[in-house]
Amino acid sequence: MLELGVKFLISYLIGSLMGSMIMGRLRGGVDIREMGSGNPGGTNALRTQGVWFALGVMIIDVGKGVVGAAVVPGLELPFIAEDPGVSREWLTLCCAAAAVMGHVWPLYHGFRGGKGAATLVGAVAVVAPGILVPALLVFVVILVLSGFVGLSTMSAAVTMPAWVAITGLEGKTPLFVFGVFMAGFIIYCHRSNIARMRAGNENRNEKLMLFKRKPQADGNGGV
Repeated sequence: MLELGVKFLISYLIGSLMGSMIMGRLRGGVDIREMGSGNPGGTNALRTQGVWFALGVMIIDVGKGVVGAAVVPGLELPFIAEDPGVSREWLTLCCAAAAVMGHVWPLYHGFRGGKGAATLVGAVAVVAPGILVPALLVFVVILVLSGFVGLSTMSAAVTMPAWVAITGLEGKTPLFVFGVFMAGFIIYCHRSNIARMRAGNENRNEKLMLFKRKPQADGNGGV
């Protein structure tokens, strides 16, 4: 269990390296947590700093998930032997989850992080790349129909364990458990989006919507 605990911690610390904070320092001290929605993720980076800043944030945040899932589980650590009692699959999934949690609760930035989606994408690209296709498809469909990025993200997260279940659970129990946990975690991280949607004041990206709402006419026949 020592190996599992140490590698979980390493993945968490890697996840705590926030792409928005790194890009912000490169830009002279920009902190997007004080701008826009206050979220240090890719969506707020795009809204407040533009495409190239957001692209850098996404590359770093997705990369953390890749490193946490692909590199950390196989590390040979001094004084810590490989534990034969720990499944390599469970170890990989735990490290993947730790990277996502590090992004949401970053140790280096006062535990004020993002909502985990980009880092989860990187982790899933390693542990089960095949389920990214249906998840991405659901994300796009929900986004163009609703305009809500948060709702699209939550729907995509739920799609991952659902897809595992639909295509057959035999031999995939660890992946299914991981998917259910991560879907619940992503929904929890988007609880503020859920509250805003229920209140009717969630930001809607109408530029990406397939069916845009028509402007309401005023009392004088204008819009």
